[in-house]
Amino acid sequence: MLELKQLSNQLTTLMISSKQHVTLILELIAGLWIFNFINWITGSVLNVLGTIPRSKRGLLGIIFSWSLHGNFNHLFFNSIPLFTLSLLLISFDPEMFYNATILIMVLEGSSVWLFARHGNHIGASGLVAGYFGFALIFAYKSATIVGVLLGFIVLYYFGGILLSFFPTEAKTSWEAHLFGFLSGVASFFILFDYEFMPLNYLSLLGS
Repeated sequence: MLELKQLSNQLTTLMISSKQHVTLILELIAGLWIFNFINWITGSVLNVLGTIPRSKRGLLGIIFSWSLHGNFNHLFFNSIPLFTLSLLLISFDPEMFYNATILIMVLEGSSVWLFARHGNHIGASGLVAGYFGFALIFAYKSATIVGVLLGFIVLYYFGGILLSFFPTEAKTSWEAHLFGFLSGVASFFILFDYEFMPLNYLSLLGS
């Protein structure tokens, strides 16, 4: 009975936190759409900010490539998991979310620049895969009912990301997906100093 009450309190707290941050995440997604719409109507001139492996110009992509998308479908299908996973992580702990985002962007972008095929790698898929990897380890290490439950939800709805780690279509940056996932896992251990060190989210969960 006590465990059910605790679970109810944790879910309620998480829902309250989600409502507090949903506007911010929606604004982020809206800004992403506006940015890409401007890029498309100007002939995709901003695509020069993509990650071009082993080129000086391509270094800019380490920071900016996630915000660029080739077309409507590319952006639409990245927006849904980007919104969901961002809201999930920021609801647990905003500081953790911001730090994880920076680490994933830098690690994934650098890995793509160093090791990926030559071309212009753009899109938020690497960041999404990073959030996915981070969320799975976070859920596994949290050792709370809510954490494990959300881990199963993330795996159930976004487990298809795992299939994108292998070469399929020539225009798909499977390297960004793979390095993004690995960067998300690595970011967790970097943030928690190689062992699970509970931050503010534990008090949020009522542990």
